[in-house]
Amino acid sequence: MKIPPPVEPICVKVNDAARMIGVGRTKLYELIASGEIEVVKLGKSTRITTASLHELVIRQREPK
Repeated sequence: MKIPPPVEPICVKVNDAARMIGVGRTKLYELIASGEIEVVKLGKSTRITTASLHELVIRQREPK
């Protein structure tokens, strides 16, 4: 039986997003407040789009 390849989530929880980019929750909330990271509200839950995390890392890369 073949195992399907893992699927990258579209959105992640705040704690998971902070861990993914190596910052604390406070810094992540600062990035959200400044508009640098896109959030999605699902009821009372706040989710961070993985696309916005990838874009943040790309923007923060130092030029060669």
